[in-house]
Amino acid sequence: MFTLTISDKPVAITNADEDEARELLMSEDFKDDLKVLESEGAALWDGFATLNVRPATEEEKTEFENADFDEDEDDDDDGEEGPYIMFLVDVTDPDEGDEG
Repeated sequence: MFTLTISDKPVAITNADEDEARELLMSEDFKDDLKVLESEGAALWDGFATLNVRPATEEEKTEFENADFDEDEDDDDDGEEGPYIMFLVDVTDPDEGDEG
């Protein structure tokens, strides 16, 4: 498992192998999401802070393993889905729930 850090703060973890983790977590699409998603009222990433992918710590792995991923939704796929990405911080999407 590998963890994405922003300015050395752990932000997300994935169960992908190292190459796939780097591809997923450093992709332009994911970076765009990091600029939109918020934690504690601020964007997760400002587009300038240092992004890094490193091996997950034991504590991060435990948090990931204890997470409840809606596995009931796809029971017939024999576990063949792609890797999961889980945020290690509380995340909100300001575009969702806008009452205008």
